[in-house]
Amino acid sequence: MSFIRKFLDMPNDNYKKTVLVALLLCFVCSIAVATAAVVLKPIQTENKLLDKKSNIIQIANLQEEGKTVDEIFQRIEAKVVDLQTGDYVDDIDPATYDARAASVDPQQNVVLSADEDIASIKRHAKYAVVYLVKGAQGKLQKIILPVYGYGLWSTMYGFVALEGDINTIVGLGFYDHAETPGLGGEIDNPNWKAQWIGKKIYGPDGKVDISVVKNAATEGEKAQYQVDVISGATLTSNGVDNLLHFWLGEKGFGPYLQKLRQGEGI
Repeated sequence: MSFIRKFLDMPNDNYKKTVLVALLLCFVCSIAVATAAVVLKPIQTENKLLDKKSNIIQIANLQEEGKTVDEIFQRIEAKVVDLQTGDYVDDIDPATYDARAASVDPQQNVVLSADEDIASIKRHAKYAVVYLVKGAQGKLQKIILPVYGYGLWSTMYGFVALEGDINTIVGLGFYDHAETPGLGGEIDNPNWKAQWIGKKIYGPDGKVDISVVKNAATEGEKAQYQVDVISGATLTSNGVDNLLHFWLGEKGFGPYLQKLRQGEGI
């Protein structure tokens, strides 16, 4: 107590008192910040998961009036897929698997060559989580795939949803990116996203034909494979085009989607 009394009796302009007050304030603030981080982490994690579920439901057009996100998500089955073989991986929990973290782990990733890396991601995780919507008798109705690739300023993370025919797009959307608002940020524009609905992915030769192009065809055979570029955002548009060609191709989900088309792995 005598120390505290001496401390309080010091003049306010005493440098020792000033330093001690600053140190004490830093100590108290650090405890407050650390405590808040620990207490809020479960809430942040839950909100992040809820946002992810909401994006999947919206992109796959699974909204149901009067039902919560969690209630709707009960229709969706999450599975972990080995991207190289196209097989399911049953010993990894899709609820806890973090593909972003795995993509930077040398033990869990695949490094891409310059020719392979059309999405400019350098490497990706060996496994990915896919989301299946099934109907009566277990028939596949929709499948939602995580996709990402580099735009102009950032890596764009999103989902593409496909019909059960594994060729028709239900929706495409991005939940995390830093593209320029009003330009590349228009990938979030509902009007641009609406162009993707009903477009086809694979041409008659089995290759990925979906493309983002200037002055997309509005009629004829090409129209079903083309979406207009975003005005003033060519590089972002090219990024979307490239990431779809990568993830829907042989180095992405190609082997898995091929098995689905053959009736395997559903």
